[in-house]
Amino acid sequence: MKSRNIVKYLFILAVFITAGFALADALGFFNPRPYTIVRHGAMSHYVPYNRDPDVEIARFPTEPPGPGEMITPTGQIVKKTNWERQKKKINTQQNE
Repeated sequence: MKSRNIVKYLFILAVFITAGFALADALGFFNPRPYTIVRHGAMSHYVPYNRDPDVEIARFPTEPPGPGEMITPTGQIVKKTNWERQKKKINTQQNE
């Protein structure tokens, strides 16, 4: 009788662990990319996690960014170095 209880609790533990991994995967914890793929009609759009909610999905690119590139919150693909420079410029202007 006791071995049945152990098996039952091990099964329940396994179900909870599996559900935890499924939830973590759904929330994107195992996704190293800074963007997600959104199906929109017959196309797939690559949308960053920090997207501007005022920009419609159709304005985002249908191809993933290349090496050294990134997708801006407004849907443009730019070089990472240019984006960092542009962010620093904006931050400097706001602090003045």
